Amino acid sequence: MPSSQHGRMRSIGLVDMQSGGDVSRIITSGVGHLPGGTVLEQMRYIQKHGDGFRRLLLSEPYGDPFMSLDLIVPPDNPKAQAGYIIMEAMGYPLYSGSNTICTATAVLQTGIVPMEEGEQSLILESPAGLAHIKATNRNGRVESITTQGEPAYVAARDQVVEVPHYGKVTFDLVWSGAYFAMVDAGRHGFKLIADEMPALAAFGHALVTAARPIVTHEHPELGEVGPLPFAHLMGPLESVGNEGYRSRSATYVHPGVICRSPTGTGTSARLALMYDGGEIKDGQWIETISPRGSSFIGTVLGEANVAGHRAMHSNITGKAWTLARSEVVVDLDDPLIDSTDLEGVLDKSP
Repeated sequence: MPSSQHGRMRSIGLVDMQSGGDVSRIITSGVGHLPGGTVLEQMRYIQKHGDGFRRLLLSEPYGDPFMSLDLIVPPDNPKAQAGYIIMEAMGYPLYSGSNTICTATAVLQTGIVPMEEGEQSLILESPAGLAHIKATNRNGRVESITTQGEPAYVAARDQVVEVPHYGKVTFDLVWSGAYFAMVDAGRHGFKLIADEMPALAAFGHALVTAARPIVTHEHPELGEVGPLPFAHLMGPLESVGNEGYRSRSATYVHPGVICRSPTGTGTSARLALMYDGGEIKDGQWIETISPRGSSFIGTVLGEANVAGHRAMHSNITGKAWTLARSEVVVDLDDPLIDSTDLEGVLDKSP
């Protein structure tokens, strides 16, 4: 490894995956021990003391903000086989469906957890808690992932904010691993197609910026979760038989990103909103379709409770594809690298 040749060199092992078009970089090596027991505690440590790692791999020339990062860490919960910390342009979401699909696939296909032919159960510890995963494996590859994260619930309805250039915008606030401002896209003239992505990003940026002062930074069980990171724009519902629905959707990630996939947490938030309003029942599902045409399927599993809020268990089904396996070499003397809170978390082992 280069560090044995030069004390300022570091190496980071990556597996790049995509699910629904969103790229997740799975970090399999290169980060040293993070203090803390639970994955949430480890996340809070790197967030406070090593955020340079996130900035490095999500910024040019080492990456771009449209990607996500998933750092594999030791789990604390004895039920989990691995832990993972999610990092995005907006910061540190506690849970993410597309990132979980990519991470679970990478964990199995790289042998971090040995793959079993057929259906395989896997439990990963995210900062939000345990993700219960069912993988379908055939001939050494993962064909699909179904993941159940923490329950989702409606935190507030009919919130109104004045958004510059757009006027009054009404949204519902839903927790599904992060807070989402849920917006009826049709009210603002959006059809949620690929050509609208720049306009959707501009709308999302203006909305989230305006809404942040009125949206809580606290989760009733997890504590501080930071300012509002996401908006989910919802298209009309189309019935599919007696058990399902289909709807176009778009998830905005602050600052400035429209996801390529419909996002797992965005889909869960849509389910929670429908469930709370009596529009969907246990066992029913929705297929959400992104502006790029990719889709996830979310299924209602049943009622839950989060600190007195009526909540809902659901799972998300999707597939991930391997893009690359690589080693990023980091020279801490590179003038394009800010090493002030990076060097301390990188592994110095040769």
